[in-house]
Amino acid sequence: MKKDICRVPKKVDEFLKKNASKFEFINHKKVFTAYDKAATLKIKPSAIGKVLVLRLDKDLAMVLIPGDKNLDFVSLREIPHSGKKLKQTSMAKKIDFVKEAVIKNKFKGVDPGAIPPLCGLWGMKVFVDRTLMGQAKIIMSAGSYEWSIKMTPAAFKKLTPDLVVGNFAKPKERKLKQKKKK
Repeated sequence: MKKDICRVPKKVDEFLKKNASKFEFINHKKVFTAYDKAATLKIKPSAIGKVLVLRLDKDLAMVLIPGDKNLDFVSLREIPHSGKKLKQTSMAKKIDFVKEAVIKNKFKGVDPGAIPPLCGLWGMKVFVDRTLMGQAKIIMSAGSYEWSIKMTPAAFKKLTPDLVVGNFAKPKERKLKQKKKK
């Protein structure tokens, strides 16, 4: 059987090999969501990190949250009374998602939905939800829909020393099924 060729973007591969102490590339079927990646790899979605690209005032930043959670918009809009939330931590007055055109322009050579959260590679801040840092291993995108990076939270922290850890995610809301009217 022919072994799969690693199709991780060259700049991601070189950056990790130069800077990361311990990591592993994982090949999997082509997936577009954290839930699909978790199902394919047969692991809990909470161990999958999904990247969201945001504009904090005028600067771009990435937020890495668990695959089974959503970004906490309350923490984006209001300064909460407890916990380190994104708006409080970043000190940004305005926070918004960026448009896909901005992502395609900034992250050239990387699949738009598979951006690796490597601040040293992209020159931007990375915020990570505290619950991901409590996992034994984190699986994150490697720049391709078919490849991921697996590393310990300690290795990730060492690779991204300016990483900001806080409470940036909230549980996904479950949709209640409505009973059909007769």
